[in-house]
Amino acid sequence: MPHTSPFGRVLTAMVSPMSPDGALDRRGAVALAHHLVDLGHDGIVVNGTTGEAPTLTAEESIEMVALVAEAVGDRVAVVAGVGSNATAHSLEMSARAKDAGASALLLVAPYYNKPTQAGLLAHCRAVADATDLPIMLYDIPGRTGVPFASDTLIALAEHPNIRAVKDAKGDLWAATQVMAATDLLWYSGADEVNLAHLAQGATGVVSVVGHVAGRQYAAMVAAVDRGDLAHAQRIHRDLIPLVEAIMNTSQGAIMAKAALRELGVIAHATVRLPYVESPPEHLEKLRAALAQVALS
Repeated sequence: MPHTSPFGRVLTAMVSPMSPDGALDRRGAVALAHHLVDLGHDGIVVNGTTGEAPTLTAEESIEMVALVAEAVGDRVAVVAGVGSNATAHSLEMSARAKDAGASALLLVAPYYNKPTQAGLLAHCRAVADATDLPIMLYDIPGRTGVPFASDTLIALAEHPNIRAVKDAKGDLWAATQVMAATDLLWYSGADEVNLAHLAQGATGVVSVVGHVAGRQYAAMVAAVDRGDLAHAQRIHRDLIPLVEAIMNTSQGAIMAKAALRELGVIAHATVRLPYVESPPEHLEKLRAALAQVALS
């Protein structure tokens, strides 16, 4: 397993803190970035799914990158989400994200318009050709409507700037085949299968639960590195209540913000429509999980 990566190895897809009126909470974003670093992360993804990227304006997205890069960019990798269903927009956002301080890019498959695999190849190559930053592809067909086929990933791996995959597809066998055929750095993009991906050779995780369990995921990665699968399994099982509460109750962004508010890391759990905040029964489940899982 690679022990170094331009993206880091323990990353969280950071939420975008907001004030009650829905505006970006800039102080909250900076405080959250420091919180994530203090929890053991060596990378932060900004403007990903959990950052509610579809509801941010282009200006807000770039401002989020700049805030995080200025706050912690000298300590961790800052990976900027620049995905779009318009290639021209991804090209623009890639250049602007670099200027704002991003050290790497996250490129999701174009959503809604469902390109063919040939279109995916052309889209990703166009972005990779236009930047010198390392790119992590984001494979999440449940949201985009189109997966990266294994042959497509193998072809894209030939581009020197395409370095990694965030896998939220959940096909472990396809993942291991692509890992065996390429030098792509592999990242689990779903907390439910973090251990499974790490055990078969993934480089790291891009987490949501890491907002509050970054130390545990750093310890899991370290345990797998040294071959202590039993310890990694204990961490994985100890986190089941928290993963269930955050990932399988409503939406990760909603529940991660609620958890951060419960712990006093951010002031408000505000989300933008079409998301709505957690109802009482979801908060009860979350509070029980936070109480059950040792977060020290």
